[in-house]
Amino acid sequence: MSHQIIIQAILVIAVVAIGWTMLRSPTGARHEASRRLLTLTFVLFAVIAISLPRLTTQAANAVGVGRGADLLLYALVVAFLLNVHSSFRRKASLERQITRLARRVAIDAAPEPPAEARRERP
Repeated sequence: MSHQIIIQAILVIAVVAIGWTMLRSPTGARHEASRRLLTLTFVLFAVIAISLPRLTTQAANAVGVGRGADLLLYALVVAFLLNVHSSFRRKASLERQITRLARRVAIDAAPEPPAEARRERP
């Protein structure tokens, strides 16, 4: 067995395992369909790129990039930036939710004003 086939097998197994864990929800909640489709597309793309590196180089040449590895690097940079953007938005949304929750808890836990303060003054 050649060294290339060994590394291809290892990489394909690793990518499929990572993709599977990304699809599987630890809490049993359903993930969004778009996230699952993107994950499956990524896994399929990764398996093809690992199994058929010449195809990746041909695709790179078709879009004006010299090597398939460079094309993959560019795609990963874009995917990383999309992930950072998504994480930033998710964090901002969670911070807003926590702020609203903290305000609600503070209002609910506030003591009632004294009876004298509640009476209207003439």
